Amino acid sequence: MNKDTKFALLVMGLPIAGMVYCGLIFAFFMNSPLAIEHPLMTGMIVVGVPLLMAVITWISASAKAYKKRGILFFSQNG
Repeated sequence: MNKDTKFALLVMGLPIAGMVYCGLIFAFFMNSPLAIEHPLMTGMIVVGVPLLMAVITWISASAKAYKKRGILFFSQNG
């Protein structure tokens, strides 16, 4: 997969995936007694899942870039 294809998937796929996720959450809130009875906990989980995915993606990409450039944040001596 070349750079342009990856970028096109990112530009088109990310908003579509977000809309699907929002639709699933909306349907879950409308139909689930658990979500209706515990909206705060359900909302925290709904917000936490994409946030956790973004954090993991960001940190892994940063670590890969730092490793590629040979930048270290700790001492080699111990």
